[in-house]
Amino acid sequence: MEIFWILLFSVIHPYVRGQGVYAPSNAQIVHSGQACLVKEDNINDRIYTIREGDTLVLQCLVKGHPKPQVRWTKTAGSASDKFQETSIFNETLRIQRIQRVQGGRYYCKAENGVGVAAIKSIRVDVQYLDQPVLTVHQTISDVRGSYYQEKTVFLRCTVNSNPPARFIWKRGSQPIEQSKDNGVDIYEPLYTQGETKVLKLKNLRPQDFANYTCQVSVRNVCEIPDTFVTFQLTSATSPPALRLSVNETLVLDPGKDVMMSCEVTAGNPTPTVTWSRTPGSVPQRAVIDGGTLTLRSVEASDSGFYNCAAYNKVGNPAKRTVNLVVRDMRNLTFQITPDSNKDSESIQMGRDLKLSCHVDAQPQDKVNYTWYKNGVPILPSENLVILRSDPDMAPGTGSLEIIDMKFRDQATYTCVANFPGSIVPDLRVDVNITQSSVTPPILSVPSGGAVVTAREGAWAELVCLVDGKPRPPVLWSRADKDLPMPSGEWATETRDGRLRLSNVTRDLSGTYRCQTAPYNGLNIKRREAQVQLSVQYPPIVEPAYQEVRSPTNQPVTLRCSVVKANPSRIARASWLMNGRPLPPTVPDSQEPPTLRIERLSPSSNGTYECRVSNGAGVSSCVFNVSARAYNPEFYFDTPNPIRVLPGSNYSYILQWTQKEPRAVDRILGYWINVRQMNRVAMSRQMEVKEPQPGVLLSYVLTDLRIPLDYEVRLTPITMFGLGDSATRTIQYSEPFTYFRPSDHVCGFEDSRICGFSQDRSDTFDWTRQNALTQNPKRTANTGPDTDRSGTKEGYYMYIEASRPRVAGDKARLLSPLFNVTQARGATGSNRVPYCISFYYHMKGMHIGSLNILMRVKGIATVDTLLWSISGNQGPEWKQANVPVNPSGAFQVVFEGVRGTGYEGDIAIDDVSITTGKCKQDNTVSNTAVLLGGASHRWPLSPAQLLGCTLSAYLLLYR
Repeated sequence: MEIFWILLFSVIHPYVRGQGVYAPSNAQIVHSGQACLVKEDNINDRIYTIREGDTLVLQCLVKGHPKPQVRWTKTAGSASDKFQETSIFNETLRIQRIQRVQGGRYYCKAENGVGVAAIKSIRVDVQYLDQPVLTVHQTISDVRGSYYQEKTVFLRCTVNSNPPARFIWKRGSQPIEQSKDNGVDIYEPLYTQGETKVLKLKNLRPQDFANYTCQVSVRNVCEIPDTFVTFQLTSATSPPALRLSVNETLVLDPGKDVMMSCEVTAGNPTPTVTWSRTPGSVPQRAVIDGGTLTLRSVEASDSGFYNCAAYNKVGNPAKRTVNLVVRDMRNLTFQITPDSNKDSESIQMGRDLKLSCHVDAQPQDKVNYTWYKNGVPILPSENLVILRSDPDMAPGTGSLEIIDMKFRDQATYTCVANFPGSIVPDLRVDVNITQSSVTPPILSVPSGGAVVTAREGAWAELVCLVDGKPRPPVLWSRADKDLPMPSGEWATETRDGRLRLSNVTRDLSGTYRCQTAPYNGLNIKRREAQVQLSVQYPPIVEPAYQEVRSPTNQPVTLRCSVVKANPSRIARASWLMNGRPLPPTVPDSQEPPTLRIERLSPSSNGTYECRVSNGAGVSSCVFNVSARAYNPEFYFDTPNPIRVLPGSNYSYILQWTQKEPRAVDRILGYWINVRQMNRVAMSRQMEVKEPQPGVLLSYVLTDLRIPLDYEVRLTPITMFGLGDSATRTIQYSEPFTYFRPSDHVCGFEDSRICGFSQDRSDTFDWTRQNALTQNPKRTANTGPDTDRSGTKEGYYMYIEASRPRVAGDKARLLSPLFNVTQARGATGSNRVPYCISFYYHMKGMHIGSLNILMRVKGIATVDTLLWSISGNQGPEWKQANVPVNPSGAFQVVFEGVRGTGYEGDIAIDDVSITTGKCKQDNTVSNTAVLLGGASHRWPLSPAQLLGCTLSAYLLLYR
């Protein structure tokens, strides 16, 4: 299903004496197509209702000249992340399979550079109904000092819906009524997510053990069917319980197999067991069989919390969790910390020294550190203290403290990290401790390396030299911006102090900080330095492209401005015309490159290019210099542009304004070319007065064939020659589309059906059809064979009475809104009479009724019955003329009412609404009129006339 909205911006044309330029303006919103419901929040706002999963089409129609650009945006919800970030520049916005989160307020903004923008909004309400969820909870309470116990059961039904759902509880197939059963209580609990209704069964009785159904409904809104869920309550109903087959914490070596089982020990109905994992999801290679999860050859990435849950809709789900830890070690580092109490940065005899060892592992607390001195295991002593978990370091760090260091303590120390009893390989690191082998680091930037210059797209290397024993890694980060490194990390480690960047961009320019790392070396105050990266890029110039129009023999100045560049100094600027170099000009370092054309002539028309170079690249400004006239801008809001001519022809009033007519030589005329199906229908030159800015020009195209469409190309002519062309398509549509009564007849030959529309508040729609499109299996003995003229190609509108239609179903066809000009009528009143003329066809034994109503819109919409006829009227088309005297703007409503059976098709054709009284020789006196529920023939008696007047009064003010 596709849902359409048309947002129509209409305006009273403000031009005077041909003035045609005006800003977009909004006045009303109308809708077209099929919708679940369109209701008014207030006079100017409508809520558009659509079913989730349908296709939403919003169309914004706007008037203004030049033709406005339409932009769609949205607030009050998110259609999608992409839609929130990007505006939609189109008159039509289509959302396939709309979701509930895409409901909200949509804005249509129209701009054409004249005045303020026109903005219209519409609220989209997405309707849905989820499957309800039913859970059961039980309580047991002691009564009268524990002599006996009362068991109470709560059946809780929850659903998400829009609009709010209605709940119906059933025991078996019978609805439960709280007023007729003292043993139940139905209520809505507080503080619940979604809509919830609780059925409370008090002091459980034998008859309460039964099947219970929770049925939810949104009353068939948007044809959303009811949903329901059923639960069987028995004396054995109980919540689930689980038992784990393994410990809650499971530590394994990589490569091992593991089987985790959750055994259901209780629960009725039989619980369903599910497995999940946090963080992340269960590995794809895991095998789940009921409550058992099996993993083969586990890896470190399989570690996590595995959760099993048993659910049977009774009570709360039973849950158990297994913390699976797969042993893993990597990245072993060391630190040398001199005597921190003495602010020492080197090894000194007689002072303390700490060696630390850290490995990234899981489980971190199970890592064992072993220390060796010259390959011999170290036993704790007074001057060698082993800390298995150093509180002064990061968690999981082991340390060896050397107290009051002596010459004998100078040696090679080894730290070995392992998991006792595990197959995970040990990690080890050697540290040589002597006064000569441990020196503080020195960080420096090489000469000439403080500023690194690179071209955009190339590679760059930033260098910080580090010296010291042992030599620590160097960490790089951004110094002048709170930005991550190109890798995405906040710091990048380099072993040799060289940071290599590839494909550098201008946003990488800035200051970079290099620091010594606190590990794999001395743990002392960090050394740091800075390096500046300068990324060179070609100049940014404007305009990148510009149209320059000028009268002939006038001077033209072209200027190419440099907005930004690195380096900023312009090394060279050159001009070309049509690809050929021009003589060089003397550059001015203070002024942008400029070229002056002293007199614009036919030979100096062309494309000029200014190439600007700064050593890093070349950029160009391009100017298209011409004395050619700009294109005309078609005017799309001409009132009543179509006139029907004899011989199935029509004429069209073509209107336009000239874009910047004074920018070039005087426009002498226009060349107009009309094509139909790639065939030239007309091509001629026309002379016009000198166009003025914003003033409408007109030309009447004649001898156009009904109902063909034509492509029109319009080209201005000056002394220079032909200018830029503009093209538009003229589409034939019958005159009713222009909202003003006329003498033209609407035969529904055009697919736009003369601006008529289907009423959204009725039961079904009228259908456009001709003899060639009729269903060959259609119901016999009802409906016309052809249109009123008797041709197979001619169209008409009809209502189909076959299934699924039922007696009393109504279809309403709405005319456009007709503007009424106040004038004094023949009797001196201010109401001008109009005549509604049409042909109708009502053949069949089950014919219902055809009603003609006048709809007037104000604070409320009022429909007044003008004419009605019922029953079989024979096989011929018959004409009816209905007089109407509206007090203001009105619509005509053709209402078809389905009769008692399927042989009840009703058709209409050749509708016209004209100013003046109906013709006397063929008026409504030949037709039946229904007012106040009775069928009468004209002329009426005074008593009947009084009854009709009273009925009309009641209809008007009901």
